[in-house]
Amino acid sequence: MEGDSVTLHTDVTDIHEEDEIMWNFGAEKSLIAQINRASGVFSTYNDGRFRDRLKLDRQTGSLTITDTTTQHAGLYEVELILAKISSKTFSVSVFACLPVPVISSNSSQCSSSSSSSSSSSSYCSLLCSVVNVGHVTLSWYKGNSLLSSISVSDLSISLSLPLEVEYQDKNSYSCVLNNPISNQTTHLNITQLCQICSGGSVSLIVLSSAAGSLLIVAAVMMCCISWTLRKTDQKVHTCEDVITFAVMKTTYEKNTHKPKREEDVHVVYAPVTIREDDLKPLLVSDPAVSSSSPGISRHNFRFRSMVEF
Repeated sequence: MEGDSVTLHTDVTDIHEEDEIMWNFGAEKSLIAQINRASGVFSTYNDGRFRDRLKLDRQTGSLTITDTTTQHAGLYEVELILAKISSKTFSVSVFACLPVPVISSNSSQCSSSSSSSSSSSSYCSLLCSVVNVGHVTLSWYKGNSLLSSISVSDLSISLSLPLEVEYQDKNSYSCVLNNPISNQTTHLNITQLCQICSGGSVSLIVLSSAAGSLLIVAAVMMCCISWTLRKTDQKVHTCEDVITFAVMKTTYEKNTHKPKREEDVHVVYAPVTIREDDLKPLLVSDPAVSSSSPGISRHNFRFRSMVEF
């Protein structure tokens, strides 16, 4: 694991005066450390990759690499020139710290609960992803059962693995990223990523919209009716029949200088304007008028105090 330390052992218990130990790294066998008691050499060599991370044990010749990174992975060879010449090879693997897998939904925000179970729309599409990984395996699990997996040996690569589940699935699902020494797991929350649309709420929205539209239409109709009634009322009041007529008053004066039964007649006309409805309370029968009077009927009209001369 990155950041850890690793020690490569020579299995030598004690280095003698004539012994020599050399450490080489990589396919090119670059010399990175050396011990030569005869010449007094006890050194580590920095080739730019180790940067003071190498430590030699003076008694055994074992090599320790501290604060390892992926650059330190590879083959290490130690040459032992003791009573006899021998060598040992070490394969060192350094794994980066694993990121936590991220599960996302490729489906729409929600699915209708009325969808048929055989329809593809009743399945929630999920994707488990990781970035900048190497020498790892990404897997989907249903409970403890492996559903699918993908492996990669390259460094700094992105991986993703899809999965489809039913919206109302009650099983436990998890996405696991692992290498030979560690793993990271993310558990699927189906209710959060695979939501079911509420049919009741949709119906309520539709009904509310319809009711609102009906109220608006009713309000407009009431306004129109009210406006029409006001216009009609104004028309009735402005178009009432107005009757204009003249009231005639006749007076008789006796002239003592004229022969008998000759009288002076004076006629006075007074204009009167009155509405038709106002005539009803004014229509009265005049019983004082004699039916024998010529030209005057018992049912002639007499005006009350409204008509004055």
